[in-house]
Amino acid sequence: MAIIEVKALTKDFGKVKALNGINFTLDQGEVLAYLGPNGSGKTTTIRVLLGILRATSGSAKIFGQDAWTNAVELHQKIAFVPGDVNLWPNLTGGEVIDLFTSFQGGHRPSLERRNHFIKLFDLDPTKKCRTYSKGNRQKVALVAALASNAELFILDEPTSGLDPLVVKTFEDCILKLKSEGKSILLSSHILSEVEKLADSVVIIREGQVVKSGTMKQIHKEAHGRTLEELFLSEYQTKRGRHEG
Repeated sequence: MAIIEVKALTKDFGKVKALNGINFTLDQGEVLAYLGPNGSGKTTTIRVLLGILRATSGSAKIFGQDAWTNAVELHQKIAFVPGDVNLWPNLTGGEVIDLFTSFQGGHRPSLERRNHFIKLFDLDPTKKCRTYSKGNRQKVALVAALASNAELFILDEPTSGLDPLVVKTFEDCILKLKSEGKSILLSSHILSEVEKLADSVVIIREGQVVKSGTMKQIHKEAHGRTLEELFLSEYQTKRGRHEG
């Protein structure tokens, strides 16, 4: 079953074409890694999927529904973590977690599940958000997402600012979600993380897909190269053509 289905998606900002005919599908119970250099269109794609931006043309569907038209309903099934988390400074971390999970209406997690993830990520939920470091702000967003009863997780650089031990905890959580049949769209610059977690990969540059396939296919095409080496070669090849 296709959880996300993007077809011929374009997004223009005036004369700038941020997305130019993007196609990809995320199936149930899979992790899809959405990769590309800064400015490639990753975040624009995610904003279209979240119903924050309206596509210029093409389609973006989640659970078979249009991402823009049905955004409010779809958000009850989605958990989102951005790479740069901004929180209300006068609320505590625990209050923000409760606020975020309340967006899912009647699907709020149990107190036991909430507290489990707070402990797992070693977060003090009683502190005001203004006192948190970047890493702790990221933990708040991760706890809120992972503790939720979401069916789809959209994660845009979710481990930004986290130390290696917390990253390992995050990776274990993603693998468990996948085993439970949850679906994850993961945008990350940490390609070693992607290799551990992803079932399929989509690489974009300048708003276009330049490489896609299952992780098995990507490894076969890489001829012994790591995903990082493949990514860099694709980036450098495109840059060379552009400069030439």
